Amino acid sequence: MTDYYSQENHGPFELINIGSLELEEGSSIPDCRLAVAIHGTLNADKSNAILVPTWYSGTSKIMEQVYIGEGRALDPSKYCIIVVNQIGNGLSTSPSNSTPPLAGPGFPKVRIGDDVRAQHRLLTEHFGLESLALVVGGSMGAQQTYEWAVRYPDFVKRAAPMAGTARNSSHDFLFTETLIEAITTDPAYRTGLYDSPSQVAAGLKRHAKLWTVMGWSTEFFRANRHQALGFESMQAFVDNFMTGYFAEMDPNNLLTMAWKWQRGDVSRNTGGDLAAALGRIKAKTYVMPISHDMFFTRNDCLAEQALIPNSEFRPLDSIDGHLGLFGTDAEMLKQVDAYLLELLSSPAP
Repeated sequence: MTDYYSQENHGPFELINIGSLELEEGSSIPDCRLAVAIHGTLNADKSNAILVPTWYSGTSKIMEQVYIGEGRALDPSKYCIIVVNQIGNGLSTSPSNSTPPLAGPGFPKVRIGDDVRAQHRLLTEHFGLESLALVVGGSMGAQQTYEWAVRYPDFVKRAAPMAGTARNSSHDFLFTETLIEAITTDPAYRTGLYDSPSQVAAGLKRHAKLWTVMGWSTEFFRANRHQALGFESMQAFVDNFMTGYFAEMDPNNLLTMAWKWQRGDVSRNTGGDLAAALGRIKAKTYVMPISHDMFFTRNDCLAEQALIPNSEFRPLDSIDGHLGLFGTDAEMLKQVDAYLLELLSSPAP
C-alpha cells in the first residue's frame, strides 16, 4: 500500500469491517472493510442521513472538499452525511491494501451491486438506519445511486444521480477499455505484479491523457479553461494537473474500478429490462447530467429519466464537462446546491 492512500492525504475516515461479502461474480471478500467519512450527527429518529458514494479514482476527501459544508445543500449542521468509499478505491478493501490471495491482480471482480449491498449492510447493521433522506453521487457514484434506488426502493427517499447513467453505454464501455489498455500495455505493469505505481508511470500517463481528452469538453479547450485553472499552457495542465493527479494511484485499484464502471447496469435486477428496473424507483429523483459531459451525455440521461416515476430532469450547465465534478466551475456548484436544496425540501414519498 502506498502512502497516497493515507489518512494524511484522504482522512479522516474510519475503517469498518462488515464481515464476509459474497460477490455477484461468485467470489468473496472474507473481511470487507469500508472506509467511511461522517459529517454531522444523526438525529433522534435517524431521519436525516444522507449517503454519498464515491466515483472512479475519487475518495471521500474530494466529496468533503467540493460538496459538503455549512450553508451548502449537504450541510453537516442539518444532516448526517455518510460518505462511503467504493470497494477498490484504495481506502476501502482494495487490491493495494489486501493480503494474498486478494492482493494486487488476485483481487476479485466487484460489481456496482456488490458495493451497494455492502453499503446497505453497513447502514443497517452498523448505523441502525431504516431509510436515507437522500442518496447523491457523481459518475460511478451516480451508478451506485441508481442501484440503491432500484434495489432498495423503500429505503431511499430521494435520489440525485449526477453525471452518470443507470446503465452504462457501449460508447462508455469502449472508452473505459482504452483506459484499461493504457495501463495494462505498459510492459512495467507485469500483469499487475509491479512493485510500486511509479514503475507504471508511462501507462498512468497515457491513462491521464485519455482522461484529459474525454473528461473535459471540446468547449473547455476552445475557451482555454486551463488558464483559468492556473496553468499557462495545455502541456503544463496535462503534466501537472492530470498526470500529477493519477501518478500515485495504484494501477490495480484503477483497473478494479474500471471493470466495475463498464458493467454498471441496474437492469441486472430485472432480467435486462431497463424500464422495469427504473420503474421500481419510489424515491423523488432529480437526474442531474452535466451539459457538456462526453461520457454520460445529456440525452442518455434524459432517456433514462423518462422511465423513472416521480422524477425530474435537472441538467447542470458547464463547459468543463464530466470533470466539472472536481469543483472547477463555481457556477455549476451553485446549481448543484440549488437543486439539492430543492430536492431535500420536497416531501418524502
